[in-house]
Amino acid sequence: METDFLVIGSGIAGLTYALKMSEAHPDKTITVITKTDADETNTKYAQGGIAGVWDENKDSYDKHIEDTLVAGDGLCNEDIVALVVKEGPERIREIIDLGANFDRNEKGEYSLGKEGGHSENRILHHKDVTGKEMERALLAQLATSSNIHLINHCFVVDIITQHHLGYLVTKSTLDITCYGVYVLNKQTNQIETILSKITVLATGGCGQAYRTTTNPRIATGDGIAMVYRAKGKIENMEFIQFHPTALFEPGVSPSFLITEAVRGDGGILRNKAGEAFMERYDERKDLAPRDIVARAIDNEMKRTGTEHVYLDARHMNKDKFIHHFPNIYEKCLSIGIDVMQQMIPVAPAAHYSCGGIKTDEWGRTSIQNLYACGECASTGLHGANRLASNSLLEAMVFAHRAYLNSADKVEKLNFEKRIPDWKATGTSDPREMILITQSQKELTQIMSDYVGIVRTDVRLERAMKRLDLLFTETEDLYRSTKVSPQLSELRNLITVGYLIVKGAQFRKESRGLHYNTDHQQKSDLLQNIIL
Repeated sequence: METDFLVIGSGIAGLTYALKMSEAHPDKTITVITKTDADETNTKYAQGGIAGVWDENKDSYDKHIEDTLVAGDGLCNEDIVALVVKEGPERIREIIDLGANFDRNEKGEYSLGKEGGHSENRILHHKDVTGKEMERALLAQLATSSNIHLINHCFVVDIITQHHLGYLVTKSTLDITCYGVYVLNKQTNQIETILSKITVLATGGCGQAYRTTTNPRIATGDGIAMVYRAKGKIENMEFIQFHPTALFEPGVSPSFLITEAVRGDGGILRNKAGEAFMERYDERKDLAPRDIVARAIDNEMKRTGTEHVYLDARHMNKDKFIHHFPNIYEKCLSIGIDVMQQMIPVAPAAHYSCGGIKTDEWGRTSIQNLYACGECASTGLHGANRLASNSLLEAMVFAHRAYLNSADKVEKLNFEKRIPDWKATGTSDPREMILITQSQKELTQIMSDYVGIVRTDVRLERAMKRLDLLFTETEDLYRSTKVSPQLSELRNLITVGYLIVKGAQFRKESRGLHYNTDHQQKSDLLQNIIL
């Protein structure tokens, strides 16, 4: 199969890029691939909202920039932060024009929320399902585009580069070029080749590397792992953001997210004794940045010997709560919790990867003709910790910029016709799926126990040794059996786990989301860890 533009992932980043390119190039073919249903993305589970300077009488670009820089703890690229903050409102207006609905107050003005780390109310939201609403609007528009081909249930196995033509490709190779991808068609169970002139990775995050995560089951770090295998640059993977308040339900995965907006509207974190403990950790109390709140909760849980703390919304206005957070209210009721009468049990869960595939200001990766946007990319916006509700904004801004940079480039490119078919000779069907499922359980246990909110050098060393063994076992299995989505995801998760641990070992300090008790001081050297 040949396509001018290939987009891998159907979240807000991928769909934004595809729709813009469809309008600009109605004569070109645009293919969007997703490994499950089109709407099953990290975007769909984004509750809180999208940040943007909307009311310039009360807010300003400078304030949003400063809030982002403070949250990023010294590692943000200041030029990128300014770019995203200033271009963001226009991208939000575009999705409103496509039909996305954001909540308004009784005057008809947009109801702007406030979340941790923000100095002003600037969060646009659609109740507590903002991402789902934005995804709906984009998919509705996609259905009207005649030159976008959407392929569901197709798993991308690897990026095709010169390596597949028999050339030696290393990290030092300057002209690594992407020619397309190998995909596993889940209907036929065959590996197929898709050639593309421009490829865009919008593959989301890697929360499934951890035992407890708010991410859907598809969030297995596929794009990041594929780029690393293709010798592309990855950076800052040690900065994994744990959302402070996931609903505590033992054995349930993914965890149900209790949006930060609940605290923005007045919710209070309390320990098992009923104490409002955040004032002991930060003067901003419950609205401190997520890294601080997550560590505070982790410390309270360890100090009191409990598996969770509580989010108290009992004092909040019931009608307002139900209007703003209908899904949270219903979810809690479904497990026997009336939030107006009982406190909500919450605990931190892996939520967002601040690092990823290194890109420039146009979304270009270190591999030619390959772009990345959304959570899989490391653009320089987040630094050591993402400011709440900046992720959807970043996805749209960089999808737009990738579109601008690649729209005309396609005319100068040709398909690489020499790509060989996937070789699967000498392999067989896996006889025991337990070899895959058990390894994935071991991986999530290793990452959760040794590479979580608080780390030590010894824990990281142990994690690396155990990951090395898992890697060896899994590669042996990969070479001797037919490729399956489960095996490919396991390989990708092990690669992502390795990158997180290696980045954490290189960072001899505590900064943002990376907290190592053996290196509690920040260093004077502000650097990004590139792997």
